[in-house]
Amino acid sequence: MKFFPESALVQLEFEKVKSLLEEYCNTLYAKEKAKELRIHTRKEYIDLELQQTHEYKLLAQHGLNFPNDHTLNIARELKLIGIPGAVLSEEQLMQVRKLAESLQSIFRWFDSERRGAYPALAKVVADTYYEKAILELIDDVLDESGNVKDNASEELSRIRLSLYKRRNELRRLFDRIVQKLVKAGHAADIEEAFLNGRRVVAVYAEQKRQVKGILHGESDTRKTAFIEPEETIELNNDIFSLENEESREVYRILRELTAKLAMYAPLLKSYYDILGEYDFIRGKAKLASAINGNLPILSDKAHVHLVQAYHPLLYLYNKRSQKPTMPVEVTLDEKSRILVISGPNAGGKTVTLKTVGLLQLMIQSGLLVPVHPTSQFGIFKQIMIHIGDTQSLEFELSTYSSHLKNMKHFMEVANGKTLFFIDELGSGSDPNLGGAFAEVILEEMVRKHSMGIVTTHYLNLKVMANKTPGIINGAMAFDEKNLMPMYKLIIGKPGSSYTFSIAERIGLAPSLIARARQLVEEDHFRLDKLLNRTEQDLQEIEKKEKELHKLLKENERMKKDMEALIDKEKHYQQVELLKHQNKVTEERIAYLKDMERKLKQIVLDWRKAGSKEDKRDLMKQLHALLFGQNQKQVTEKVQKKIGSKYKEVGGEIVIGNKVLMKKNHQVGFVKEIRGRKAVVQLGLMPITVDIDDLTVVTEKVPEPPQ
Repeated sequence: MKFFPESALVQLEFEKVKSLLEEYCNTLYAKEKAKELRIHTRKEYIDLELQQTHEYKLLAQHGLNFPNDHTLNIARELKLIGIPGAVLSEEQLMQVRKLAESLQSIFRWFDSERRGAYPALAKVVADTYYEKAILELIDDVLDESGNVKDNASEELSRIRLSLYKRRNELRRLFDRIVQKLVKAGHAADIEEAFLNGRRVVAVYAEQKRQVKGILHGESDTRKTAFIEPEETIELNNDIFSLENEESREVYRILRELTAKLAMYAPLLKSYYDILGEYDFIRGKAKLASAINGNLPILSDKAHVHLVQAYHPLLYLYNKRSQKPTMPVEVTLDEKSRILVISGPNAGGKTVTLKTVGLLQLMIQSGLLVPVHPTSQFGIFKQIMIHIGDTQSLEFELSTYSSHLKNMKHFMEVANGKTLFFIDELGSGSDPNLGGAFAEVILEEMVRKHSMGIVTTHYLNLKVMANKTPGIINGAMAFDEKNLMPMYKLIIGKPGSSYTFSIAERIGLAPSLIARARQLVEEDHFRLDKLLNRTEQDLQEIEKKEKELHKLLKENERMKKDMEALIDKEKHYQQVELLKHQNKVTEERIAYLKDMERKLKQIVLDWRKAGSKEDKRDLMKQLHALLFGQNQKQVTEKVQKKIGSKYKEVGGEIVIGNKVLMKKNHQVGFVKEIRGRKAVVQLGLMPITVDIDDLTVVTEKVPEPPQ
């Protein structure tokens, strides 16, 4: 990616992000890679690095351990392996063993399931393989503590066996000598010691001539002398000679092992790079967790769509200070290429501009960024920035001259893959003339299809943005009531500079403010006032919109509760219906079982019956059983039908009463009473019935429909 000027990365604070990343890395490989963090312009590279960081972050969030805990900085040792005749020490070889062991753990971790779940992380080891011979070669020579094994060679085994025997002989002989000197009162308090690699006895200085042997030295106080007894000199010589032989044999074995490992030098170097690469990915994942970084959508075109975006450094600072950070939402696309941000000073215009620039740099260097995952980033091939006073004493350029010089470069070099940022466009010159040049610059940048963000206080640029295709207005919200910036970007409208409001806030004399108002052109003042009022109205509308949205959500919640209540009631009714149906079914089953039992009993009695009389009685029982139930059901049905239309009221039966006949369950009118009998009119036919078999009834009044 190309940058203008050379200090662009510093101005956008990308260097600070690199320093943060370096702190999260452990290996020298990863730290160097963080220092030289590359900004890519090819989508496949960016996608891979973003996905690797995202997958490692998911591992950490799910509490899964990735086996790259060893911090190995052994680049020097790996270079030595490849040099003919070089010899690695036991400690250095154990470091090489840890390197191979770490790769073994990583290859084992990537089983078939995890390779499918974390494809981007698996790609790091896709072009290499694990060689078990490396561990076998080292384990054949070194033990777990990193010492050369006795059986590493036959010669070493012989030497160490001889050393063992000689040292045991020396120990027994030396113990006898010390005991003898202690009895004689010649031995000092410490009795024995080692000097120059030889075992010596400690005797009082005045008794040193009583002991035959070689004097190796005296204590600092001159009260103790260290003497190698005459009897042990030959044994000490043998041991010294064997120890030299052992050192030479160990050196030969280590040189031979280093030579065998030399054939795997390129593979070990790739192992070292792989561990460093995973450490670098882990560092990026830790940084992402610290700044609440997420994986956005990446496209191969020039495009910016930020949702809930934060400046990472400001987010960290406010997080430590326990302060809230306001998110930014910006969209730059084919229809809205250039965003012109206006508003009061210290309202967040420059921070917004830097946020977009820094996040674009981070995403193209493979870092997760603090945005909502639905955000979309395109890919740009050059970034140009102009922030602050760029006055040059060396070239005798004024602030405005330097400003124009940079703008000249912008207009000459910009293209459709350019993302640019200009803070205070046109400042440093006469407002009318500077504003005119600023319009020309914006028109040229739109014509070049570049995308960017411009901050300004010029009214003519705010007006131009409203009528020029490809340019849109934006404003930093300001609370005029409390005279405090709200650090919130509002797209689609220009903002007031709140010059007079801020002057009132800091306590400038009202008379001075009034004079200033008189000096300002009426149209200019009216427009700024209109912008001011529009912004406050918009804030009020947004407030009411939030309240409405809250009420709609509450209404939706109540609707869901009501639907749930209705569903619950329907379920209850269905359960009750099923219970009723089950009850009817149970009664039917009980009736059929009782019928079956009675029929079986009649069959048994029929077989036992001898006379025709008995069989006739059984037939009557069978007839009553089979047809009496049907009659009962018919009667119940008629009773139910009459009960739905008439209500029994009882009382004395008189002529004209509507009565129910108990036996046949029919309703009629009483026409005549003859003693204990009554003539009841049923349709067209009169019938005489006992009064006791009659009940007075009235028709039920039907309920009104609900």
